[in-house]
Amino acid sequence: MPIHIVKELYGKQTEVLIQKYADRTLILVTQMGKVGTLIQATVPTATPFPSKPLFESPDPVLPEPPVAIALTPLMGTALDERSRTMTEIYVSQIATLFWCFNPGIRSPVVVGLALKREHQSEEEDETSEEDRLLFREMMKMIAEAIVRSTEA
Repeated sequence: MPIHIVKELYGKQTEVLIQKYADRTLILVTQMGKVGTLIQATVPTATPFPSKPLFESPDPVLPEPPVAIALTPLMGTALDERSRTMTEIYVSQIATLFWCFNPGIRSPVVVGLALKREHQSEEEDETSEEDRLLFREMMKMIAEAIVRSTEA
């Protein structure tokens, strides 16, 4: 049974949908009502993962994605280098969260990502504090959906 959560994060309606299949898991994260870029994340079966992150603390520490993670674009492409980097960071973290909350599973995770992009000037390569806060809140939301999917 798919898990679907909708929340407003910093004024943007954000949806997370998780659907488990026999050979992989699909996690869609959208603020645009569409699938967006699809990227598959894989790790070797023996890759160790830390325990589940504790999101109850005021400043939770997210698990670091493993060095061995491989990202394979399936559909869609980033508009520019910054978008590509941000997409890879999001996909790596989402897949890592999934594997941390599902210690016996190392099957591929396919992530669909369609996030609204704020207008940004060419010189603005730095990540803003709002970007960081949105990332953390989004990871909390995704972790909630993952926990629900493990209970379903």
